Amino acid sequence: MNRTYIAGLLPDELCRELGLVQKFRGTQIFKWIGNGAVSFEQMTNLSKDERAVLSEKASLRSSCVSQVLKDPDGTIKLQVTLRDGRAVETVLLTDKEGRKTACVSCQAGCAMKCAFCQTGQLGLARNLEPEEIVEQFLFLEAECGKLDNIVFMGMGEPLMNLPAIRKAITVLTHKDGRNLSSRRITLSTSGVIKGIYDLADNGPLIRLAVSLTTADEELRSQIMPVNRTNPLPELRTAIAYYAEKTGKRVTLEAALMAGKNTGKESAERMIQFAQGIDVNINLIPWNSVEGLPFTEPSAAEVRNFTDILKNAGLNVTLRTKRGRTIGGACGQLGKTLVDSAQKSGL
Repeated sequence: MNRTYIAGLLPDELCRELGLVQKFRGTQIFKWIGNGAVSFEQMTNLSKDERAVLSEKASLRSSCVSQVLKDPDGTIKLQVTLRDGRAVETVLLTDKEGRKTACVSCQAGCAMKCAFCQTGQLGLARNLEPEEIVEQFLFLEAECGKLDNIVFMGMGEPLMNLPAIRKAITVLTHKDGRNLSSRRITLSTSGVIKGIYDLADNGPLIRLAVSLTTADEELRSQIMPVNRTNPLPELRTAIAYYAEKTGKRVTLEAALMAGKNTGKESAERMIQFAQGIDVNINLIPWNSVEGLPFTEPSAAEVRNFTDILKNAGLNVTLRTKRGRTIGGACGQLGKTLVDSAQKSGL
């Protein structure tokens, strides 16, 4: 029997898919899902007979947690097994103020091939469905308690799966469900220009981060192949458009690699790129990935690079090193398949 997976459905869609005559039932079920229910048996405002019938038709989860890893710094990484046996990783990030952020994946693997990223070495298996994205957030809340923010910075390029991202955001921000504020949502892209314009013009109204890494055209094309079809001048125009259209400051992310993009010339190119746009620059010392030909920059390199940017009047923040011991830091996510023996609970 084919089951309907419903974590990515809205109240009216639940009514249609489940054959509910009374519309308020769809809202009731939707609210239960947003509150973390994993089975119809938990929905105590439905009759026992209703719960039994619904359990035959549908499932509240299409995926399951196959591994939980915890870093001493408080970072938690979940490996989530999808219904086809593929897997993605999602990470809980906690800042100094104790705010909890879900870093979720939108694809199994990634087609962008960024040279410094573990996920980029995998290639793309497939896009995730809306329910598979929503479920990652709900799994993290079940593990860690109520979350404050969500960032689409996990495995995959969000702007290459924008319809599913939009649907997942609609579900998570719905007033009758999880009711997460759109102000607490950030999407990070490697620089897909068409998608930036689409997001600016058609929403949702969320925060945008762009993985710039370097403003050197030749170097960026070498280490970020997306730049070959999305060149820096056009990317800069798109970022400026997004900031002006939405009124939201854009974050420019830069993974810093020793001897690659940390010198004075690299800093000056980034200053030139960023000036005149409402941006914040988030510097990320490269997180080691076995087999990749890069080195983490020294503290002095990072400090000098940061000082040059700040002296030019730019807003600069330095990403705290977190989750490294469990492969949960930026650029380290990389599981796409799970051994069949690990699959359970689907």
